[in-house]
Amino acid sequence: MANNIRITKQFSFETGHALYGYDGKCKNVHGHSYKLSVTVIGQPITDTNNVKYGMVIDFGDLKKIVKEEIVNVFDHATVFNKNTPHVELAKELSDRGHNVLLVDYQPTSEMMVLDFAKKIGKRLPSHIKLHSLKLQETDTSFAQWFQYDNI
Repeated sequence: MANNIRITKQFSFETGHALYGYDGKCKNVHGHSYKLSVTVIGQPITDTNNVKYGMVIDFGDLKKIVKEEIVNVFDHATVFNKNTPHVELAKELSDRGHNVLLVDYQPTSEMMVLDFAKKIGKRLPSHIKLHSLKLQETDTSFAQWFQYDNI
């Protein structure tokens, strides 16, 4: 019988973006106070000699991965789709000293959460699996990614 446990760590970061070609207000540069919940699944370590005994993963180890891959990269950055004319605006901002990220997707919550899943998943130890991500852009709006939806 498996003893799988889900562990969740929450993060927050401030990011600006604009949606090129969008038909509403979000075509303008604006920002969000994003909240990211990262849930991994695995079995607690049973080796009593292991310093991580009883843990699925040390919260500190998970924090290090997510900070390096997501939070430190996206926090206080402005994200644009590099395949649109926004690349010109990005260059102007960058030339003026702004932290600009160019991505190869429309920077919606949906596409960001897909990007985050790939980046976090690659860094997890082999015995731990990414279970789900929840990226909240406002108090009432969020995108979710579940591993079992993507098998």
